[in-house]
Amino acid sequence: MAKKTIPTGAETIETAYVSGTEAMKDGFEKAVKSYDHIITFGKDNAEAVLKSANAAGKGVETFNSEVMAFARKSTEDSVAAAKAVFSSKTVEEAFQLQSEFSKQMFETYVDQLAKFGDMALAMTRKAAEPIQARVSAFSELVRAA
Repeated sequence: MAKKTIPTGAETIETAYVSGTEAMKDGFEKAVKSYDHIITFGKDNAEAVLKSANAAGKGVETFNSEVMAFARKSTEDSVAAAKAVFSSKTVEEAFQLQSEFSKQMFETYVDQLAKFGDMALAMTRKAAEPIQARVSAFSELVRAA
């Protein structure tokens, strides 16, 4: 018949101490890994915000350049049209030139508004890309947890 050994009080305390130490060590290592992961995630978020701000800034700069070029061209065209109208020989010729200029300016204005809309949409998408990537990373992090 096999003899059962009953652990003594000292052995029980030592086993509990070793188990507790191992559990604490494992918990601490997991906490450090989690902390490192949070720090890295925060750093990546900050970098994404910076990239987004840079993209938005470049987009606004490009947009402003386009607006200024359109304003300059419109002014030049208006001056040229005014000179043509004032140099016309008859009132009918002046009305004809003014009508043609008005039609051309309206068409140019509508085309330019569409272009500005496309530019604004592209700028917004470009600026949102880094933030969207971080949202996706956060979603993956939540799913993994």
